[in-house]
Amino acid sequence: MQVPPATADLPTRRHPVPARVGYDVGLAQLTRHLASLLSGLGLFLMVFTLMPFQGAMETDPNAANDGNIINQVGYIVLGAVYLFAMLLVVDKRVLARLASPAWVAIFAIAYFSCLQSYDPAASARGLTLSLVAMIMVAGVLVLPRSEEDFVHAGANAILLLILIDYAALIVAPDLAIHSAAGGEPWHAGFWRGHLLHKNVSAPVFSILCMFGIYCLRSGATLRGWAITLLSVNFVLHTGSKTTIGFLPIAITLVLAGRAVRSPGLMIVAHLVMSVVVFGLTLGTIYSDTLLSFTRAIIDDATFTGRDDIWKFASASIAEHPWLGQGYSSFWLSPVIMGLEANFEANWDVRGIVAGHNSYLDAALTFGLPGGILISLLLFVKPLLDYIRASRRPEGRAFADFCVMVVIFMTYNAMLESFFLNRADPMWLLTALAIFGLGLAGRLGLRHQQ
Repeated sequence: MQVPPATADLPTRRHPVPARVGYDVGLAQLTRHLASLLSGLGLFLMVFTLMPFQGAMETDPNAANDGNIINQVGYIVLGAVYLFAMLLVVDKRVLARLASPAWVAIFAIAYFSCLQSYDPAASARGLTLSLVAMIMVAGVLVLPRSEEDFVHAGANAILLLILIDYAALIVAPDLAIHSAAGGEPWHAGFWRGHLLHKNVSAPVFSILCMFGIYCLRSGATLRGWAITLLSVNFVLHTGSKTTIGFLPIAITLVLAGRAVRSPGLMIVAHLVMSVVVFGLTLGTIYSDTLLSFTRAIIDDATFTGRDDIWKFASASIAEHPWLGQGYSSFWLSPVIMGLEANFEANWDVRGIVAGHNSYLDAALTFGLPGGILISLLLFVKPLLDYIRASRRPEGRAFADFCVMVVIFMTYNAMLESFFLNRADPMWLLTALAIFGLGLAGRLGLRHQQ
Protein backbone atom coordinates (compact mmCIF):
# COMPACT_ATOMS: atom_id res chain seq x y z
CA MET A 1 0.00 0.00 0.00
CA GLN A 2 1.27 3.43 -0.91
CA VAL A 3 1.20 5.95 2.01
CA PRO A 4 0.33 9.66 1.29
CA PRO A 5 3.37 12.00 1.90
CA ALA A 6 1.44 14.41 4.16
CA THR A 7 0.76 11.73 6.76
CA ALA A 8 3.78 9.50 6.28
CA ASP A 9 5.35 10.53 9.62
CA LEU A 10 2.26 9.87 11.73
CA PRO A 11 2.72 6.54 13.58
CA THR A 12 -1.03 6.13 14.09
CA ARG A 13 -1.51 6.08 10.32
CA ARG A 14 1.24 3.52 9.70
CA HIS A 15 -0.47 0.70 11.61
CA PRO A 16 -3.08 -0.16 8.95
CA VAL A 17 -0.32 -1.02 6.44
CA PRO A 18 1.10 -4.15 8.11
CA ALA A 19 -2.37 -5.06 9.41
CA ARG A 20 -3.75 -5.06 5.87
CA VAL A 21 -0.80 -7.02 4.57
CA GLY A 22 -1.22 -9.55 7.37
CA TYR A 23 -4.93 -9.84 6.60
CA ASP A 24 -4.24 -10.48 2.91
CA VAL A 25 -1.61 -13.11 3.71
CA GLY A 26 -3.90 -14.81 6.19
CA LEU A 27 -6.78 -14.84 3.71
CA ALA A 28 -4.53 -16.26 1.02
CA GLN A 29 -3.35 -19.04 3.34
CA LEU A 30 -6.92 -19.84 4.39
CA THR A 31 -8.01 -19.99 0.75
CA ARG A 32 -5.08 -22.25 -0.04
CA HIS A 33 -5.91 -24.67 2.78
CA LEU A 34 -9.60 -24.75 1.87
CA ALA A 35 -8.75 -25.42 -1.78
CA SER A 36 -6.48 -28.32 -0.76
CA LEU A 37 -9.17 -29.64 1.57
CA LEU A 38 -11.72 -29.58 -1.25
CA SER A 39 -9.30 -31.40 -3.53
CA GLY A 40 -8.74 -34.16 -0.99
CA LEU A 41 -12.44 -34.39 -0.20
CA GLY A 42 -13.28 -34.69 -3.88
CA LEU A 43 -10.76 -37.50 -4.36
CA PHE A 44 -12.16 -39.26 -1.30
CA LEU A 45 -15.75 -39.03 -2.57
CA MET A 46 -14.80 -40.14 -6.09
CA VAL A 47 -13.49 -43.40 -4.65
CA PHE A 48 -15.75 -43.82 -1.61
CA THR A 49 -18.91 -42.90 -3.58
CA LEU A 50 -22.03 -41.43 -2.02
CA MET A 51 -23.45 -44.91 -1.33
CA PRO A 52 -20.71 -47.05 0.25
CA PHE A 53 -21.12 -50.44 1.93
CA GLN A 54 -24.36 -51.46 0.25
CA GLY A 55 -23.84 -55.12 1.03
CA ALA A 56 -24.90 -58.08 -1.08
CA MET A 57 -27.08 -57.34 -4.06
CA GLU A 58 -28.43 -59.48 -6.86
CA THR A 59 -27.67 -56.99 -9.60
CA ASP A 60 -24.50 -56.60 -11.63
CA PRO A 61 -21.69 -54.65 -9.88
CA ASN A 62 -21.54 -51.98 -12.55
CA ALA A 63 -25.00 -50.84 -11.54
CA ALA A 64 -23.80 -49.64 -8.19
CA ASN A 65 -23.84 -45.94 -8.98
CA ASP A 66 -26.54 -45.74 -11.61
CA GLY A 67 -29.76 -43.76 -11.56
CA ASN A 68 -30.78 -43.06 -7.96
CA ILE A 69 -31.84 -39.91 -6.18
CA ILE A 70 -28.86 -39.86 -3.79
CA ASN A 71 -26.35 -39.76 -6.62
CA GLN A 72 -28.43 -37.39 -8.73
CA VAL A 73 -28.89 -34.79 -6.01
CA GLY A 74 -25.54 -35.40 -4.36
CA TYR A 75 -23.42 -34.94 -7.45
CA ILE A 76 -25.39 -31.94 -8.62
CA VAL A 77 -24.65 -30.27 -5.28
CA LEU A 78 -21.00 -31.32 -5.43
CA GLY A 79 -20.72 -30.11 -9.00
CA ALA A 80 -22.07 -26.72 -7.99
CA VAL A 81 -19.68 -26.49 -5.00
CA TYR A 82 -16.62 -27.36 -7.08
CA LEU A 83 -17.64 -25.11 -9.96
CA PHE A 84 -18.05 -22.17 -7.56
CA ALA A 85 -14.71 -22.94 -5.91
CA MET A 86 -12.90 -23.09 -9.24
CA LEU A 87 -14.42 -19.82 -10.40
CA LEU A 88 -13.35 -18.24 -7.13
CA VAL A 89 -9.72 -19.36 -6.80
CA VAL A 90 -8.45 -20.86 -10.08
CA ASP A 91 -6.64 -18.76 -12.66
CA LYS A 92 -8.96 -17.92 -15.55
CA ARG A 93 -6.36 -19.10 -18.07
CA VAL A 94 -6.41 -22.55 -16.47
CA LEU A 95 -10.21 -22.63 -16.45
CA ALA A 96 -10.23 -21.79 -20.15
CA ARG A 97 -8.13 -24.89 -20.83
CA LEU A 98 -10.40 -27.30 -18.98
CA ALA A 99 -12.86 -27.77 -21.83
CA SER A 100 -10.38 -29.38 -24.22
CA PRO A 101 -11.47 -30.31 -27.76
CA ALA A 102 -11.13 -34.00 -26.90
CA TRP A 103 -13.60 -33.83 -24.00
CA VAL A 104 -15.97 -31.66 -26.03
CA ALA A 105 -15.91 -34.28 -28.80
CA ILE A 106 -16.48 -37.15 -26.35
CA PHE A 107 -19.54 -35.57 -24.76
CA ALA A 108 -20.86 -34.30 -28.11
CA ILE A 109 -20.84 -37.86 -29.46
CA ALA A 110 -22.42 -39.14 -26.27
CA TYR A 111 -25.22 -36.55 -26.25
CA PHE A 112 -25.91 -37.19 -29.93
CA SER A 113 -26.25 -40.88 -29.14
CA CYS A 114 -29.05 -40.06 -26.68
CA LEU A 115 -31.23 -39.31 -29.71
CA GLN A 116 -31.00 -42.99 -30.65
CA SER A 117 -32.19 -44.19 -27.24
CA TYR A 118 -35.62 -45.64 -26.61
CA ASP A 119 -35.93 -42.98 -23.86
CA PRO A 120 -33.80 -40.00 -24.98
CA ALA A 121 -34.68 -37.86 -21.96
CA ALA A 122 -33.60 -40.53 -19.46
CA SER A 123 -30.37 -41.14 -21.38
CA ALA A 124 -29.60 -37.42 -21.44
CA ARG A 125 -30.21 -37.15 -17.67
CA GLY A 126 -27.84 -40.04 -17.00
CA LEU A 127 -25.16 -38.57 -19.24
CA THR A 128 -25.55 -35.18 -17.57
CA LEU A 129 -24.71 -36.84 -14.25
CA SER A 130 -21.46 -38.01 -15.86
CA LEU A 131 -20.77 -34.47 -17.01
CA VAL A 132 -21.50 -32.99 -13.58
CA ALA A 133 -19.20 -35.54 -11.94
CA MET A 134 -16.46 -34.37 -14.30
CA ILE A 135 -16.66 -30.92 -12.70
CA MET A 136 -15.54 -32.49 -9.41
CA VAL A 137 -12.77 -34.39 -11.22
CA ALA A 138 -11.50 -31.11 -12.68
CA GLY A 139 -11.73 -29.43 -9.28
CA VAL A 140 -9.63 -32.12 -7.61
CA LEU A 141 -6.84 -31.38 -10.09
CA VAL A 142 -6.87 -27.59 -10.41
CA LEU A 143 -7.93 -26.35 -6.97
CA PRO A 144 -4.63 -27.11 -5.18
CA ARG A 145 -2.15 -24.26 -5.29
CA SER A 146 0.76 -26.60 -6.04
CA GLU A 147 1.59 -30.23 -6.67
CA GLU A 148 2.72 -30.53 -3.04
CA ASP A 149 -0.74 -29.43 -1.87
CA PHE A 150 -2.36 -31.99 -4.18
CA VAL A 151 -0.08 -34.80 -2.98
CA HIS A 152 -0.56 -34.17 0.74
CA ALA A 153 -4.32 -33.62 0.50
CA GLY A 154 -4.74 -36.72 -1.66
CA ALA A 155 -2.50 -38.87 0.53
CA ASN A 156 -4.49 -37.97 3.64
CA ALA A 157 -7.81 -38.63 1.91
CA ILE A 158 -6.87 -41.97 0.39
CA LEU A 159 -5.12 -43.28 3.49
CA LEU A 160 -8.25 -42.45 5.53
CA LEU A 161 -10.43 -44.27 2.99
CA ILE A 162 -8.24 -47.37 3.05
CA LEU A 163 -8.22 -47.46 6.85
CA ILE A 164 -12.02 -47.25 6.84
CA ASP A 165 -12.17 -50.25 4.52
CA TYR A 166 -9.78 -52.27 6.66
CA ALA A 167 -11.79 -51.40 9.76
CA ALA A 168 -14.94 -52.57 7.98
CA LEU A 169 -13.33 -55.96 7.34
CA ILE A 170 -13.26 -56.39 11.13
CA VAL A 171 -16.39 -54.62 12.39
CA ALA A 172 -18.74 -55.25 9.41
CA PRO A 173 -17.40 -58.22 7.41
CA ASP A 174 -20.85 -58.97 5.98
CA LEU A 175 -20.68 -55.62 4.16
CA ALA A 176 -16.99 -55.63 3.19
CA ILE A 177 -16.49 -59.30 2.25
CA HIS A 178 -18.42 -61.40 -0.25
CA SER A 179 -20.54 -64.13 1.28
CA ALA A 180 -22.14 -67.24 -0.18
CA ALA A 181 -25.49 -65.43 -0.30
CA GLY A 182 -26.73 -63.95 -3.56
CA GLY A 183 -26.21 -65.02 -7.14
CA GLU A 184 -22.43 -65.54 -6.98
CA PRO A 185 -21.64 -67.86 -4.06
CA TRP A 186 -18.26 -68.73 -5.60
CA HIS A 187 -17.01 -65.25 -4.57
CA ALA A 188 -17.43 -66.03 -0.87
CA GLY A 189 -14.47 -64.78 1.17
CA PHE A 190 -13.20 -62.28 -1.38
CA TRP A 191 -12.80 -58.68 -0.21
CA ARG A 192 -14.88 -55.92 -1.78
CA GLY A 193 -14.54 -53.18 0.84
CA HIS A 194 -16.97 -50.28 0.53
CA LEU A 195 -17.79 -51.14 -3.08
CA LEU A 196 -20.46 -53.50 -4.35
CA HIS A 197 -18.31 -56.14 -6.03
CA LYS A 198 -14.75 -57.42 -6.07
CA ASN A 199 -14.52 -56.74 -9.81
CA VAL A 200 -14.89 -53.04 -9.03
CA SER A 201 -12.79 -53.06 -5.86
CA ALA A 202 -9.82 -54.79 -7.51
CA PRO A 203 -9.19 -52.14 -10.22
CA VAL A 204 -10.02 -49.25 -7.88
CA PHE A 205 -7.53 -50.40 -5.23
CA SER A 206 -5.00 -51.05 -7.99
CA ILE A 207 -5.25 -47.38 -8.93
CA LEU A 208 -4.89 -46.44 -5.25
CA CYS A 209 -1.69 -48.50 -5.21
CA MET A 210 -0.41 -46.42 -8.14
CA PHE A 211 -1.38 -43.26 -6.29
CA GLY A 212 0.60 -44.50 -3.30
CA ILE A 213 3.68 -44.92 -5.52
CA TYR A 214 3.17 -41.37 -6.76
CA CYS A 215 2.92 -40.07 -3.18
CA LEU A 216 6.11 -41.80 -2.00
CA ARG A 217 7.93 -40.38 -5.04
CA SER A 218 6.58 -36.89 -4.38
CA GLY A 219 7.34 -36.19 -0.73
CA ALA A 220 4.63 -38.06 1.21
CA THR A 221 6.93 -41.04 1.74
CA LEU A 222 5.43 -42.77 4.79
CA ARG A 223 1.84 -42.28 3.68
CA GLY A 224 2.82 -43.35 0.18
CA TRP A 225 4.29 -46.63 1.42
CA ALA A 226 1.23 -47.24 3.62
CA ILE A 227 -1.19 -46.61 0.73
CA THR A 228 0.82 -48.77 -1.66
CA LEU A 229 1.24 -51.78 0.62
CA LEU A 230 -2.29 -51.73 2.02
CA SER A 231 -3.75 -51.38 -1.48
CA VAL A 232 -1.68 -54.24 -2.89
CA ASN A 233 -2.76 -56.47 -0.01
CA PHE A 234 -6.39 -55.54 -0.64
CA VAL A 235 -6.13 -56.33 -4.37
CA LEU A 236 -4.62 -59.74 -3.57
CA HIS A 237 -7.60 -60.53 -1.32
CA THR A 238 -10.17 -59.63 -4.01
CA GLY A 239 -9.27 -62.80 -5.89
CA SER A 240 -9.34 -60.96 -9.22
CA LYS A 241 -6.67 -62.84 -11.17
CA THR A 242 -6.68 -60.60 -14.22
CA THR A 243 -6.35 -57.44 -12.13
CA ILE A 244 -3.56 -58.99 -10.10
CA GLY A 245 -1.82 -59.67 -13.41
CA PHE A 246 -2.45 -56.28 -15.01
CA LEU A 247 -1.30 -54.22 -12.00
CA PRO A 248 2.42 -55.16 -12.02
CA ILE A 249 2.51 -54.94 -15.82
CA ALA A 250 1.29 -51.32 -15.82
CA ILE A 251 3.64 -50.29 -13.00
CA THR A 252 6.65 -52.05 -14.52
CA LEU A 253 6.10 -50.60 -17.98
CA VAL A 254 6.02 -47.00 -16.70
CA LEU A 255 8.87 -47.27 -14.21
CA ALA A 256 11.04 -49.15 -16.72
CA GLY A 257 10.34 -46.51 -19.34
CA ARG A 258 11.31 -43.81 -16.85
CA ALA A 259 14.47 -45.71 -15.90
CA VAL A 260 15.67 -45.93 -19.52
CA ARG A 261 14.44 -42.37 -20.18
CA SER A 262 12.36 -43.45 -23.15
CA PRO A 263 8.61 -42.76 -22.82
CA GLY A 264 8.26 -43.55 -26.52
CA LEU A 265 9.64 -47.06 -26.05
CA MET A 266 7.34 -47.59 -23.09
CA ILE A 267 4.32 -46.57 -25.17
CA VAL A 268 5.30 -48.98 -27.96
CA ALA A 269 5.61 -51.80 -25.42
CA HIS A 270 2.21 -50.87 -23.99
CA LEU A 271 0.56 -50.88 -27.43
CA VAL A 272 2.01 -54.32 -28.14
CA MET A 273 0.73 -55.51 -24.77
CA SER A 274 -2.70 -54.05 -25.56
CA VAL A 275 -2.89 -56.10 -28.75
CA VAL A 276 -1.90 -59.22 -26.80
CA VAL A 277 -4.53 -58.63 -24.11
CA PHE A 278 -7.18 -57.91 -26.77
CA GLY A 279 -6.30 -61.14 -28.58
CA LEU A 280 -6.45 -63.23 -25.41
CA THR A 281 -9.78 -61.75 -24.25
CA LEU A 282 -12.20 -60.40 -26.83
CA GLY A 283 -10.25 -61.99 -29.68
CA THR A 284 -11.24 -65.45 -28.45
CA ILE A 285 -14.80 -65.04 -29.72
CA TYR A 286 -13.54 -64.36 -33.24
CA SER A 287 -10.61 -66.79 -33.56
CA ASP A 288 -10.27 -70.42 -32.49
CA THR A 289 -6.49 -70.00 -32.59
CA LEU A 290 -6.60 -67.16 -30.07
CA LEU A 291 -9.00 -69.21 -27.96
CA SER A 292 -6.48 -72.06 -27.93
CA PHE A 293 -3.73 -69.68 -26.79
CA THR A 294 -5.93 -68.36 -23.98
CA ARG A 295 -6.83 -71.87 -22.84
CA ALA A 296 -3.14 -72.72 -22.67
CA ILE A 297 -2.44 -69.70 -20.43
CA ILE A 298 -5.40 -69.48 -18.03
CA ASP A 299 -7.82 -71.97 -16.52
CA ASP A 300 -11.04 -70.17 -17.48
CA ALA A 301 -10.89 -69.01 -21.09
CA THR A 302 -14.52 -67.86 -20.85
CA PHE A 303 -13.59 -65.23 -18.23
CA THR A 304 -16.45 -66.33 -15.97
CA GLY A 305 -18.86 -66.61 -18.88
CA ARG A 306 -18.08 -63.21 -20.36
CA ASP A 307 -17.51 -64.77 -23.79
CA ASP A 308 -21.25 -65.44 -24.18
CA ILE A 309 -22.03 -61.81 -23.34
CA TRP A 310 -19.37 -60.64 -25.82
CA LYS A 311 -20.79 -62.84 -28.60
CA PHE A 312 -24.27 -61.43 -28.04
CA ALA A 313 -23.02 -57.84 -27.90
CA SER A 314 -20.83 -58.26 -30.98
CA ALA A 315 -23.74 -59.62 -32.99
CA SER A 316 -25.98 -56.78 -31.78
CA ILE A 317 -23.63 -54.08 -33.08
CA ALA A 318 -24.70 -54.97 -36.61
CA GLU A 319 -28.26 -53.83 -35.86
CA HIS A 320 -27.17 -50.17 -35.53
CA PRO A 321 -23.54 -50.05 -36.73
CA TRP A 322 -23.31 -46.31 -37.51
CA LEU A 323 -25.23 -44.46 -34.82
CA GLY A 324 -25.45 -47.10 -32.09
CA GLN A 325 -28.20 -47.96 -29.62
CA GLY A 326 -27.86 -44.77 -27.59
CA TYR A 327 -26.33 -43.96 -24.23
CA SER A 328 -27.43 -46.41 -21.53
CA SER A 329 -30.10 -47.76 -23.85
CA PHE A 330 -29.20 -51.35 -24.71
CA TRP A 331 -28.70 -53.55 -21.67
CA LEU A 332 -31.90 -53.90 -19.60
CA SER A 333 -33.87 -52.20 -22.39
CA PRO A 334 -37.42 -53.46 -23.16
CA VAL A 335 -36.09 -55.18 -26.29
CA ILE A 336 -33.44 -57.13 -24.36
CA MET A 337 -35.72 -57.89 -21.42
CA GLY A 338 -38.31 -59.25 -23.84
CA LEU A 339 -36.00 -61.85 -25.34
CA GLU A 340 -36.41 -65.55 -24.67
CA ALA A 341 -33.87 -67.08 -22.31
CA ASN A 342 -30.86 -68.77 -23.90
CA PHE A 343 -30.34 -71.79 -21.64
CA GLU A 344 -27.11 -72.76 -23.42
CA ALA A 345 -25.36 -69.50 -22.41
CA ASN A 346 -23.50 -69.03 -19.12
CA TRP A 347 -25.27 -65.71 -18.48
CA ASP A 348 -28.81 -64.57 -19.12
CA VAL A 349 -28.31 -61.33 -21.06
CA ARG A 350 -31.72 -60.12 -19.86
CA GLY A 351 -30.21 -59.45 -16.44
CA ILE A 352 -26.92 -57.91 -17.58
CA VAL A 353 -26.46 -54.12 -17.26
CA ALA A 354 -23.17 -53.96 -19.18
CA GLY A 355 -21.22 -55.99 -21.72
CA HIS A 356 -18.15 -56.41 -19.50
CA ASN A 357 -16.02 -54.94 -22.28
CA SER A 358 -15.77 -51.16 -22.61
CA TYR A 359 -14.86 -51.22 -26.28
CA LEU A 360 -17.76 -53.44 -27.28
CA ASP A 361 -20.15 -51.34 -25.23
CA ALA A 362 -18.78 -48.15 -26.81
CA ALA A 363 -19.50 -49.55 -30.28
CA LEU A 364 -22.95 -50.70 -29.14
CA THR A 365 -23.75 -47.35 -27.55
CA PHE A 366 -22.22 -44.82 -29.93
CA GLY A 367 -21.92 -46.84 -33.15
CA LEU A 368 -18.67 -48.03 -34.67
CA PRO A 369 -17.39 -44.56 -35.76
CA GLY A 370 -18.29 -42.90 -32.45
CA GLY A 371 -17.15 -45.83 -30.32
CA ILE A 372 -13.77 -46.05 -32.03
CA LEU A 373 -13.22 -42.29 -31.80
CA ILE A 374 -14.11 -42.17 -28.10
CA SER A 375 -11.82 -45.14 -27.38
CA LEU A 376 -8.95 -43.40 -29.17
CA LEU A 377 -9.55 -40.10 -27.34
CA LEU A 378 -9.68 -41.84 -23.98
CA PHE A 379 -6.76 -44.24 -24.33
CA VAL A 380 -4.49 -43.16 -27.20
CA LYS A 381 -4.49 -39.36 -27.05
CA PRO A 382 -3.39 -39.42 -23.36
CA LEU A 383 -0.25 -41.28 -24.45
CA LEU A 384 0.68 -38.31 -26.62
CA ASP A 385 -0.07 -35.98 -23.72
CA TYR A 386 2.26 -38.11 -21.60
CA ILE A 387 5.14 -37.58 -24.01
CA ARG A 388 4.59 -33.81 -23.82
CA ALA A 389 4.28 -33.87 -20.03
CA SER A 390 7.47 -35.95 -19.71
CA ARG A 391 9.45 -33.10 -21.24
CA ARG A 392 8.71 -31.04 -18.12
CA PRO A 393 10.97 -32.32 -15.30
CA GLU A 394 8.77 -30.88 -12.57
CA GLY A 395 5.73 -32.95 -13.56
CA ARG A 396 7.17 -36.34 -14.37
CA ALA A 397 6.04 -38.20 -11.24
CA PHE A 398 2.47 -36.98 -11.71
CA ALA A 399 2.56 -37.86 -15.42
CA ASP A 400 3.87 -41.33 -14.55
CA PHE A 401 0.98 -41.88 -12.14
CA CYS A 402 -1.59 -40.78 -14.70
CA VAL A 403 -0.20 -42.90 -17.50
CA MET A 404 -0.02 -45.92 -15.17
CA VAL A 405 -3.76 -45.54 -14.65
CA VAL A 406 -4.43 -45.13 -18.38
CA ILE A 407 -2.34 -48.21 -19.24
CA PHE A 408 -3.90 -50.33 -16.51
CA MET A 409 -7.47 -49.31 -17.39
CA THR A 410 -6.78 -49.91 -21.09
CA TYR A 411 -6.32 -53.56 -20.18
CA ASN A 412 -9.10 -53.63 -17.59
CA ALA A 413 -11.51 -52.23 -20.18
CA MET A 414 -11.21 -55.58 -21.97
CA LEU A 415 -13.12 -57.16 -19.08
CA GLU A 416 -15.26 -54.40 -17.57
CA SER A 417 -17.45 -51.57 -18.89
CA PHE A 418 -17.01 -48.09 -17.42
CA PHE A 419 -16.83 -45.45 -20.19
CA LEU A 420 -18.86 -42.37 -19.13
CA ASN A 421 -20.46 -44.50 -16.44
CA ARG A 422 -21.78 -41.67 -14.29
CA ALA A 423 -20.31 -41.83 -10.77
CA ASP A 424 -18.57 -45.19 -11.12
CA PRO A 425 -15.20 -44.82 -9.31
CA MET A 426 -13.47 -46.79 -12.08
CA TRP A 427 -14.62 -44.19 -14.59
CA LEU A 428 -13.93 -41.16 -12.39
CA LEU A 429 -10.38 -42.29 -11.56
CA THR A 430 -9.72 -43.02 -15.23
CA ALA A 431 -11.08 -39.59 -16.17
CA LEU A 432 -8.87 -38.02 -13.48
CA ALA A 433 -5.78 -39.58 -15.08
CA ILE A 434 -6.80 -38.60 -18.63
CA PHE A 435 -7.68 -35.08 -17.52
CA GLY A 436 -4.43 -34.83 -15.56
CA LEU A 437 -2.28 -35.85 -18.51
CA GLY A 438 -4.00 -33.29 -20.72
CA LEU A 439 -3.40 -30.49 -18.23
CA ALA A 440 0.18 -31.56 -17.46
CA GLY A 441 1.00 -31.75 -21.15
CA ARG A 442 -0.39 -28.30 -21.92
CA LEU A 443 0.18 -26.31 -18.71
CA GLY A 444 2.70 -28.13 -16.53
CA LEU A 445 2.54 -28.25 -12.73
CA ARG A 446 3.18 -25.63 -10.08
CA HIS A 447 5.42 -26.37 -7.10
CA GLN A 448 5.35 -24.96 -3.59
CA GLN A 449 5.44 -21.19 -3.47
